[in-house]
Amino acid sequence: MKTCELICNKESGKGIKGTKLEEVVKKLEKYNYKTNIYYTEKSGDAKTYVKNLKHTDLVLSIGGDGTFNEIVTGNYQRKDKLVLSHIPVGTTNDLGHMLGLNKNIIKNLEKILEGEIRQVDLGLINDQPFAYVAGFGKFINVPYETSRKLKKKIGHLAYLINGVKEFFHTTKLYELEYKVNGETYYGLYSLILISNANRIAGFNNIYKNVKLDDNQFEIMFCNITRKKDLVKTLMLLMRTGITNVPGIYCHTSDEIEIKFKENIKNNWTIDGEKLKDEQTTYKITINKDLRMLLPKKNISKLFTNNKKMID
Repeated sequence: MKTCELICNKESGKGIKGTKLEEVVKKLEKYNYKTNIYYTEKSGDAKTYVKNLKHTDLVLSIGGDGTFNEIVTGNYQRKDKLVLSHIPVGTTNDLGHMLGLNKNIIKNLEKILEGEIRQVDLGLINDQPFAYVAGFGKFINVPYETSRKLKKKIGHLAYLINGVKEFFHTTKLYELEYKVNGETYYGLYSLILISNANRIAGFNNIYKNVKLDDNQFEIMFCNITRKKDLVKTLMLLMRTGITNVPGIYCHTSDEIEIKFKENIKNNWTIDGEKLKDEQTTYKITINKDLRMLLPKKNISKLFTNNKKMID
């Protein structure tokens, strides 16, 4: 019989009830997994738990994108890497939507257990892993500054309310230089996004042809500040994708270095959570040592290599 470590964040989204967890355990048993359940109590718990695990066949998190980031981080800090997967029950669940999952926990679990193990590109920002997006600047503070209580009460609308508030705040420009693909660029920018995803902050198909195993980031710098231009940008994003919007500069690469002229007070966000790292220089690279058990639904769209891994 195989073993599964089930890591559950009961505070993500609108939470998960004990009866539903019993169903999850029974379903895992049906697929020949013996399950141990671990409940997180505070930030960092999932990371520490995974880092110190003995070998197991599968680490499965139930929570938001931030919960999955923690198990990814814990796994990255191990010598012997484990197979990971994730059932989304958070508020936005960008990662889950991209992989073809929905709000039905048991059906999501079935899709995962009948899926395939794939190697997935993992982002690193100053050696801190992120599963699908790192961002800095305008609107980036919204995910981690939106109260958990409000998210539980009204879901994704809580982010929209805080996003509207942020929209009316003055947009700050940050002076920086960045090096990518052998070129150096200088400028003033209001927003930076470095991602390996086609859905960010609830917006679908921001990029049209994202692959999770191509050793490439999608990189975006924005210098838009005026409110009317921000509105136009959001409308264009929904219609044409990010690469066709004036004021937005896009690259693809496996590495980028960003150097701010002055110390920054605002933080980066990684996978919707605050990155506690206030420096002037950030190096973002790709690590290839992440294996995930994924549902088959979107694999052909999201991977360049259609051969599944043998564990």
